[in-house]
Amino acid sequence: MSAGAAPLATRSAARTALRALPALLLDVALVLLFAGLGRGSHAREATLLGLFETAWPFLAALALSWILCGAARRPTALLGTGLPVWLGTVALGMLLRWLTGGGVALAFVIVTLLTLGALLLGWRLIAVLIMRVRRRAA
Repeated sequence: MSAGAAPLATRSAARTALRALPALLLDVALVLLFAGLGRGSHAREATLLGLFETAWPFLAALALSWILCGAARRPTALLGTGLPVWLGTVALGMLLRWLTGGGVALAFVIVTLLTLGALLLGWRLIAVLIMRVRRRAA
């Protein structure tokens, strides 16, 4: 490998990460929305610390899922990225909750699976549909 190859690879990785940042931030915002809605439906105090307390296992799981499935390469891919990010966020988030003494009742697992599925897959489905329409129009 030539001396110039490493900086080129680093720049390419940086560009890929930068292009994926909006998708990652959207996923983070949706996990925070999920946690906030959950806290609200259980009449929990509306504080930033409380929101973080509820959201952190799922945010950590989201980050791990993004890394493990290489989501930065194709962040809007419904099946190649959305599916593993969704299932990883739910499974690892529940595991982290359980390991730290949080509740993992079956009803909560089901609601989490459905809600995060709708959120994390939903925006990707909309993005895929928009891209298809734009390709047809071009």
